Amino acid sequence: MIGVELRKLLRRPRTWIMILLLDALPTLVAVLLAITDIGPRPGAGPAFLSAVLANGRLFPAAALAIVLPLFLPVSVAVMAGDSIAGEAQGGTLRYLLVRPVGRTRLLIAKLVTVLVFVAIAVVVVTVTAYFVGTHLFGNQPIGVTTVSGTVLTPRQAVLRTVLAMVYVALSMLGVAAVALFLSTVTDSPLAAALGALAFLVTSTLLLTLDAAQSLRPYLPTRYWLSFVDVFRQPILWRDLVRGMALQGVYLFVLLGAAWANFATKDIKS
Repeated sequence: MIGVELRKLLRRPRTWIMILLLDALPTLVAVLLAITDIGPRPGAGPAFLSAVLANGRLFPAAALAIVLPLFLPVSVAVMAGDSIAGEAQGGTLRYLLVRPVGRTRLLIAKLVTVLVFVAIAVVVVTVTAYFVGTHLFGNQPIGVTTVSGTVLTPRQAVLRTVLAMVYVALSMLGVAAVALFLSTVTDSPLAAALGALAFLVTSTLLLTLDAAQSLRPYLPTRYWLSFVDVFRQPILWRDLVRGMALQGVYLFVLLGAAWANFATKDIKS
């Protein structure tokens, strides 16, 4: 079942259009920086963007910071929101379940498909950003300067970038879980995606309010940008571990709710 869903994912033009759009934004930013030779001031704009003019190897990290707050979550919400609700809206969900598939297996297959989409998107954005960054801004042989001011060797920089990619991909577990749960509640993919996005917008807004300070450690977007700590020397693991644990809690709770709802739902389409 997972293989069938993965083939559907890879064969859909929508999948690659979404990844292309995700990839296009950092590339556009890189081109504008290269043309104008004007970067944001240190501390302003997405993380690492102020330093890419001096070293193109930092642009993959900057690209992740560009797509993470909005564009990547939107893509994940659309994909996960369409997973079950899209089948119901298209009238194919009942026929899927007529086969000896089982609702639990179908739900797991849909979740795995969303996670594979996230992995592909993160890899494509990072690899493209590396080639764009090194060609437009140069490939400094002396290494990459960390946030702490120390210098990483090229090998260390690659390992840190891979670790950041893994963390960014795992940060999308909460988004996928929210959208997948809503996808089992409604037959409208758009409603499921918008519901997930509304949840994330609320989380982002609450992070800016002092009155919601007690809620901050539990908000799904709280630790998204903690991947920057990977580029410190030494790596600051505290927020990274907390961020992964929080996403795991959201995945466990909401996937359980999705399973409970889907397992007892009367399928009419």
